[in-house]
This record gives sequence, C-alpha cells and structure tokens, in this order.
Amino acid sequence: MAPLRTAWLLLSLWLLYGCGEARLFEKLDPGSELIMLTRNSPTTYYFDGDQPTGFEFELMQKFADEKGLKLRVKVAFTLEELIQMLGGQEGHIAAAGLTMTPLRGEQFLASDAYITQQPLIVYKSGQLRPKSLDQLGDRDIVVLAGSSHIEALRTLQATVANLSWREIRAADTLELMQLVAEEKAELAVVDSVEFQIQQQLYPRLVAALELNAREDMVWYLPDAPGASEFLIQINQFLKAMHDSGELAKLRERHFGSLAFASRINTFTFQRKIKSTLPEWQPLIEQVAAEYPMDWRLLAAISYQESHWNPTAKSPTGVRGMMMITRVTAKELGIKDRTDPRQSLRGGARFLKDLLRRLPADIEEPDRTWMALAAYNIGMGHLEDARVLTEKAGLDPHIWQDVRAYLPQLQNPDVYPQTRYGFARGKEAVTYVDNIRHYYSALQLQSLPEHKLQPPVTTSGLLPESLSGYLPLVL
Repeated sequence: MAPLRTAWLLLSLWLLYGCGEARLFEKLDPGSELIMLTRNSPTTYYFDGDQPTGFEFELMQKFADEKGLKLRVKVAFTLEELIQMLGGQEGHIAAAGLTMTPLRGEQFLASDAYITQQPLIVYKSGQLRPKSLDQLGDRDIVVLAGSSHIEALRTLQATVANLSWREIRAADTLELMQLVAEEKAELAVVDSVEFQIQQQLYPRLVAALELNAREDMVWYLPDAPGASEFLIQINQFLKAMHDSGELAKLRERHFGSLAFASRINTFTFQRKIKSTLPEWQPLIEQVAAEYPMDWRLLAAISYQESHWNPTAKSPTGVRGMMMITRVTAKELGIKDRTDPRQSLRGGARFLKDLLRRLPADIEEPDRTWMALAAYNIGMGHLEDARVLTEKAGLDPHIWQDVRAYLPQLQNPDVYPQTRYGFARGKEAVTYVDNIRHYYSALQLQSLPEHKLQPPVTTSGLLPESLSGYLPLVL
C-alpha cells in the first residue's frame, strides 16, 4: 500500500502546484495572497537580521498594503529560474530589477517603468581597461545567464570581432563582481544600480564603459486571464508613487547613501573592517545592545569620528573613540574620554537623547540622519536649517530637503538671520553622508550571513515542476 499512497501524494502535489494556474488572477480580493517572484539581492530582496527588506520588496509591500493583499515572496536562485517561474505562472508579479526587453515583452505583460539603469562594463583597477566597445573582443567577459545584457552582447557581435562571454548562473551580480575582483574574469557586465551598491564590497572595481543605452526597469506579469486588468491597477499605483514623491523617497532610503560615496574612502574603510574592526566589534555590539540600536550604525559613527582609534585627538580638543568634547563628557559623566567603553556609551547615549528631542512627526530613517547632523553641529543649528527648509517650501521632516539647506548656515547673507547663527553646515552634510555610506557598507558586509541558499535538489521521483523545491526526506 505504501507505493500507492506515495503515488496519490505525488498526484495531489502535482494537482496543487501544477493546476489552478489559469485562475491565478481570479480571486485577488482583499485578504487574499499576492505572490511576488524575486531574487535574493541587495537591490531587490534580502534579510537584514530577521527582517525582510530591499527596494523591490518594500515597493511591492506598499502595493499589497494598498490593495489589502497578503504578500508572499518566492525566491529564484538564478535569473533563468525566475523567468521560468514566471512562465510557469508560479506567482502574480516578478519584481526583481528586471529590464524591459523585446523578448520578455513578447512573453509577458510589462508594467510602466519605475526606474532606469545603465548597463556597465566593469573591470578591476590596475588591469587593462577597455576604452571602447571595439576593444571588448578577445576579453574574458562574464554576464548573468538569462539577463538582458546577453541580448546586447549578441547585437554587438555583428560589429566587434572575437566577442564572446561566459554566462554565470546566479541571481545576483555580486558573483560576477567577485570573479573580476579575484581576477578570475577580466570584465563583467552589471547594471549601474547594483554596481553602485556592490562597489562598497569591491572598491577596486571600476566602470569602464556603458554597454548600452539606459534601460527601463519594470515588473512582469504572466500572460494569464485577468492579468491585463490587474496590470492597470499596478500602473496606477506606480504613477501615484511617482507623482506623490514616495517613489523618490524609497529610492533615497535604499540607494541615497551611494550618491556621495568616495571610492578611495570605501577602499580604506574595507581595509579597516578587516584590520581594525575585529578588535572593537564585540565592545561596539555590547554597547549597542545596552542602548538598543544597530551596532553597525554605532560602528559607522565611531569610524567617522576616530577611525576606531580610542586615543584619537583633534586640534579642537575633542578626544576618544567618539571624539567627545570636555563639556559633553562632563554632562554625560564620562571620566576618561580615551576609555573606549566610556566613549562609546557616551556617544550612544548622546545620540539617543538627540533622537528623543527631535519632533515626534519626523520618521525613520530621516530621524536618524537628522539626529546625526545635530550630533555634529548641535540641535539648535539643525533647527535653523529646518526653518530655512520650510521657508523655501520644502519639507523640514525629510533629510534630503534639510540637507540642501544646512550649507546655508555658513552663508553670510543667511546665517545672521537665523536664531543660532553661523555653523559649518557643509561639514555636517559630509559627516552624515559618510556615516550613511559606512553604515550601508557594514549592512552589505553582513548579507552573506543571511543569504538565502538554493534548495536541496531532489531525485527524479517528483514532477519537474516540483523538483528542487521539496526537501529530501532522510
């Protein structure tokens, strides 16, 4: 009887997973499940600790919340697999940083574009740089299997002699970057958004050329009954997000730390992560736990302040890991500013106090960036900048708006009219920009710990549609 029961079980599973796809869009009423197909990547979907995040995930979550749907995420472990899952109608929407291509447009329904990116040819600094597309022949180039870049390279083959490439089966261009960084490949084709983020891990990688014109990123839906009607709702949502400025805010939240990042500073920071941080990380984590905050943020602040040097001293007299002034040390009860534990505790406590003092209607992450600006120049000067921001018709609750007016605090035509007068607003902007960059790099550094692993491949006992998705029974 056991073989018979097994056969019935397999048939039931096949009916469950293999059928019902034609009705995929029939019952998307409030409370029902919206299935998002995506890939594990810093630009799309990943876990920060035990919390899911990522630009694509948060954008999709906003759409699901607006429609009253429960979001479920299904992860593909290669780009090719993602396309196969979409073709097999295993989900309602593929949201994974996918570009619009003629071939995909023939297979699937595409949303309106919500962001654009540039395909780049990347190489390692110090190695031979291609100066034009004509020089790509006879080079060892790696590209993601199933990506739109392959179509661009195929077109280029008509004009570039001896152009060839290796297709890497992965979900994320991080593997391509690693191959080039380790000199196991000469060049890689990556999208600009992913390159900017992952360059924090591989600062010696540089963009040499633009492979193609800028490309639109879209969401794809399977060509199934009801999908066209659902696509109308998606496009209405994306337009509303754009028109309201919410889309720009979401982009700033996930990618804003990259805009002012210095490659040289990144290279130095990556070296310090390996050489200096291990000595101080346990203490930083302990202090961060005492003052509930992300230890990576505290590490980023202390690096910006002293490069993790507990005996650091500036010409103005501030000292220690967190570069605390004598006045602040006295207020915080710090007896020895060069004691790293006292310094970290003092800095964490001071930041927490600033966060508490900010107006309650300033939300995260803008709240933290403004508190950091106040940490640098004082709460009074920050408030002056917020007043200038509001007078200019911008939002004093949004860091990017306030950031634009902080430098005005050292403008002789402006600062005499403020309550607290002159302040080095440009330095405060740089201070926050740097910390955001270091914090983002530390978050990216920890991603491999939380990277989703491909499922165990099963034997051929199950239908192909299930193979690889069910664990082995040991």
